[in-house]
Amino acid sequence: MFVWQTSRFEIDLSRPKVMGVVNVTPDSFSDGGEHFEIQSALTHCEQLLREGADILDIGGESSRPGALALSLKEELARVIPVVRHAVTLGVPVSVDTYKPSVMQAVLDLGADIINDIWALRWSDPQGLKSALDVVSDFDSCGLCLMHMHRDPQTMQTTPMQGDVVAQVTGFLAERLQALERKGISRQRICIDPGIGFGKTVEQNFALLAHQKMLLALDYPVVAGWSRKSSLGAVTGAPADDRMAASVAAAVLAVERGAHIVRVHDVKATVQGLKVLEAMQNAESKENKNQEKRQ
Repeated sequence: MFVWQTSRFEIDLSRPKVMGVVNVTPDSFSDGGEHFEIQSALTHCEQLLREGADILDIGGESSRPGALALSLKEELARVIPVVRHAVTLGVPVSVDTYKPSVMQAVLDLGADIINDIWALRWSDPQGLKSALDVVSDFDSCGLCLMHMHRDPQTMQTTPMQGDVVAQVTGFLAERLQALERKGISRQRICIDPGIGFGKTVEQNFALLAHQKMLLALDYPVVAGWSRKSSLGAVTGAPADDRMAASVAAAVLAVERGAHIVRVHDVKATVQGLKVLEAMQNAESKENKNQEKRQ
């Protein structure tokens, strides 16, 4: 059983947790602009909690394929008001950023988790602290390390080649070693294979099919399949009509051992996971009864 240590919470991962997405962006691939206004984002945070989200994940910069980098000033202007409110809601608050200065600012406000698509490899151009330096200065903030091939501007123009499972696992193992050398406790860390970040459709599904390879690293796994283009490729559905496919992918990921699912459609995902849990409970009960009869 894993317990994820974050700034204010110890998150029990013996049961899967749902991380609700709050995109404070005009250009995210599936819901860009829907919650760009600050009040809309604040309302959305509260709505996700009513729907059953365990964690809020707030992001101010789109990482969709082809997205342009955002200035530090603009990202701070987007996320700071939302984080300031979210930390009052009584749940863990994650911030999706790779910029050290943003990390510092939101952690100072009381954010619990840094969710980094660059896996803490970024340094400010001005030569200030690196991302790894910032989070190592905080004794207990939670961390999510994601694999990304290349960068958002180019990752889908030249996707990965070769054995994606081995490459992703190897990359994450190297980043985990880098954090260990920094003295960062393993209880603070989750890993994310980065579905859609520089991978082909086939490679994304290979990561799901062979998720046990990631689990062998012995860290909690975050699965982010929600509304991804690979789901559209196999269903033909546009981004705003992929809820059913997203729930199916989340359930399959949890069935294969994922501990956290990052989703847009919280209510539907919570319902899907309850069905999975009921089936697993019935299976466990039957196995115990068989053992008694033997």
